[in-house]
Amino acid sequence: MNADIDSAAKAYPDLHIVMADGQQDNAKQVADVENFLQQKVDLLIISPNEAKPLTAVVERVFKAGIPVIIIDRQIEGDSYTTFIGADNVAIGHAAGEFADSILHGKGDIVELRGLPGSTPAQQRDSGFRAAIAAYPGMKIIHDPVANWLREEAMTQMEAALAAHPHIDLVYGQNDPMAIGAWLAARNAGREKTMRFIGIDGLPGLDGGRQAVKDGKLAATFVYPTGGKEAVETAEKILHGEQVPHHITLSSERITQ
Repeated sequence: MNADIDSAAKAYPDLHIVMADGQQDNAKQVADVENFLQQKVDLLIISPNEAKPLTAVVERVFKAGIPVIIIDRQIEGDSYTTFIGADNVAIGHAAGEFADSILHGKGDIVELRGLPGSTPAQQRDSGFRAAIAAYPGMKIIHDPVANWLREEAMTQMEAALAAHPHIDLVYGQNDPMAIGAWLAARNAGREKTMRFIGIDGLPGLDGGRQAVKDGKLAATFVYPTGGKEAVETAEKILHGEQVPHHITLSSERITQ
């Protein structure tokens, strides 16, 4: 996302992008936003670490007359100029339907969940569960939180492997967690006995597309970063153009 923002901003010499990294820490991200508010920035682009803890400070920015573009993860309420993101419920549902297609309606599933207070984690879970609810033979037997991180997913998957001698499929709410689960299963000599699904479909050697190509993941579902769209929308807002309150980005399934 950062790389896409930097790249897209090069087309607009009048834009000066300053970035801060919340480091998966709500208090740090709140402080970053407060700092930008004091600096009187012209526009804020934010992907909130978690919805509830970031809502109040984002509302303060918006009510101060500063346009706010929210990418990927939402806040509570609608105190922002525009939200840019794909439909995480639909993506989760598509992942559940794909799980059925490879398990034929019956199987034991481990779900590795992202940060609980973030809207993608909640929506990717609800969509997936809604899809597999149509198939009584499919059960989620283990659903730990791994906070989007590969290393935490490895640890959680090790616990799942120890607790469950039989696992048919692992649903990682993002690719790093799915890949971490695959690594843990490989270390246990069990990676060939189960299938792995991720979400994000980012390019690059560490991304989900390569993991599918390498046979580690059965599928990943694209979640666009929204960086390019955020910059294009920011340029419009700063030049007085009206923009939609909600911009929905498209997704697609990637298999071999």
